[in-house]
Amino acid sequence: MLEERMDRTVSILGGTGPEGRGLARRWAQAGWEVILGSRDATRAERTAQEVSALAGPAARIRGAENAAAAASSEVVVLAVPFEGEVAILKRVASSFRPDAVLVSTVVPLAAAVGDRASRLLGVWQGSAAELAAELVPAGVSVVGAFHNISASVLDGTVDVDCDVLVCSDVAKAREAAFALAAAIPGCRPVHAGTLAHSRIVEALTALLIGINIRHKVHGAGVRITGLP
Repeated sequence: MLEERMDRTVSILGGTGPEGRGLARRWAQAGWEVILGSRDATRAERTAQEVSALAGPAARIRGAENAAAAASSEVVVLAVPFEGEVAILKRVASSFRPDAVLVSTVVPLAAAVGDRASRLLGVWQGSAAELAAELVPAGVSVVGAFHNISASVLDGTVDVDCDVLVCSDVAKAREAAFALAAAIPGCRPVHAGTLAHSRIVEALTALLIGINIRHKVHGAGVRITGLP
């Protein structure tokens, strides 16, 4: 397994946002070293200190500017709003390690253009994950995952109750996402197909947001039944 071959270090681009903070806390509590990336290194360091205080004394979390964060790990997570995806990937493209894995959590919600978050934008490439695959250097593998977990649940104290649907064309990238998902209590990684299937998984996020609104909850998620 990839987890056995790599050090347990993960960088999160956009790590100072709600989703990035929540993922960082969960992974740090599971023993991973986490590098929080931001456009502002000072903000990244400040957020790292805040999340470390919540994660506990054993947490290893530090902050860095996004390009430095991308260069610091074999596994890099992209946790930014859709409107920031292209700019950040172009900015850090030369910083990726040659054999890096990029985990895209990005969803093209219509909130990016001032519309409802329960609606999805059309993406020419098909999905935000496929767009990311066009922007990263050759040799960087892309996997779509962690789209359907509420940021408020990740940043809370209860176990997550959601499957992580993992989409990629590259086995190494799937294995990396599986290792990250398995590190979060209550998460179960599920192989959901090729990178193109991210189109379906990303769309589920808009559906879940609508369910949250209608039922006045914050943590609606996805469970796949019938699996061993």
